[in-house]
Amino acid sequence: MKHTVCIVGLGYVGLPLAHAVSASGYTMIGFDINKERIDDLNNKIDTTGESSTEDFEGGERIYSYNPSVISEADIVILAIPTPIDNKNKPDLSLLENATRTVGKHIKSGAIIVYESTVYPGVTEDICGKILEEESGMTCGKDFTLGYSPERINPGDTAHTVKTITKVVAGQDEKTLDTLCNFYESFVEAGVHKAPSIRVAEMSKAIENAQRDLNIAFVNEVAMLCNKMDISTKDVLKAAGTKWNFLNFSPGLVGGHCIGVDPYYLVEKAAQLNMETQVITAGRKINDGMGEFVAGQIIKELGSTDKSILVLGLTFKENVPDTRNAKSKDVINTLIKEGYEVCVDDPYVSAEEIDGMGLKSKDEEKKYDAVVLLVPHNEYLKDNLIDLTKEDGMIYDLKSVLDGEKIIKSGRSYKTL
Repeated sequence: MKHTVCIVGLGYVGLPLAHAVSASGYTMIGFDINKERIDDLNNKIDTTGESSTEDFEGGERIYSYNPSVISEADIVILAIPTPIDNKNKPDLSLLENATRTVGKHIKSGAIIVYESTVYPGVTEDICGKILEEESGMTCGKDFTLGYSPERINPGDTAHTVKTITKVVAGQDEKTLDTLCNFYESFVEAGVHKAPSIRVAEMSKAIENAQRDLNIAFVNEVAMLCNKMDISTKDVLKAAGTKWNFLNFSPGLVGGHCIGVDPYYLVEKAAQLNMETQVITAGRKINDGMGEFVAGQIIKELGSTDKSILVLGLTFKENVPDTRNAKSKDVINTLIKEGYEVCVDDPYVSAEEIDGMGLKSKDEEKKYDAVVLLVPHNEYLKDNLIDLTKEDGMIYDLKSVLDGEKIIKSGRSYKTL
């Protein structure tokens, strides 16, 4: 049986999933409250840059901002962002609002699947109850729940919906079997059956928390190397010759996953009267890296009558996503210290930069310091030396530039 499937939320997670579902012969309905986004998709335009025109070809698909389309679906999948607020507490408002919309329109017998990152219990205890309230139906009888956490990595063409193993959980055996058959029909890497929705929710949360902790470790190593005036890159290269050394690099931890998801575990622990130690320590280190990087630059430049060009405003290279980008922490610290700071990013328009209250790069100017925070491919092709005064400094956060060449040019070279 080929189900009619509705994907609710057509961002970095929902749209690739929609493409895969449609290409596999299902009737795919894509719903998003953003009318402009829907108009773009109907014109085969993806402003995230993750989809090609060919991805929109073939299959039966509908993109709509009218929630009534949800009622046509046998399987409804919610791919909704789950951010944190300014106190680092989980913000479930987007997910709850989307769930209310779905609840008003689901049909009897539908399976409602969540792909959002949450702490254990959210799908059943919060979302399930909202669906019951809005639909007037009974969860487990008139509709059932599933959970299959997303593992999308923006900008990564190797690890995609089809090539990443899919963790799948269902409220009961029948729901689990239906969802496994559904996901297996287009996920070439196969599925992993989780024994419960809570297990699947927890597995997703710890995936990104683990990466956060590993990066926090090498960030602390980088701070120590900085104190001893030795190269972090050289230290990690030497240690990496051991067969079981884990390959992580220091840097700024932003975006909507690694820098956010650990706080969902912290929240769940707090609900259970448990205080996290390791998870919280990792977050403290990584949240403070923007200030540390700015401190390195300030120490090198000294006097604040210097001009600085910061390259990179997105949360990672080669994507246009600026959500929770930690470049802003570096920039704000430098501005607060009194430096003249200009910024540039090939994925962020001049209008967006102006909207952030920042100054765009002056094409005619040479700067006292060029700070490469996000190594987009465009920057690796450019000669950043030409942007810097003859006695200037280049700061290379991720150690991707030719340091020897920079030093030979008369500039100073600094890395994390």
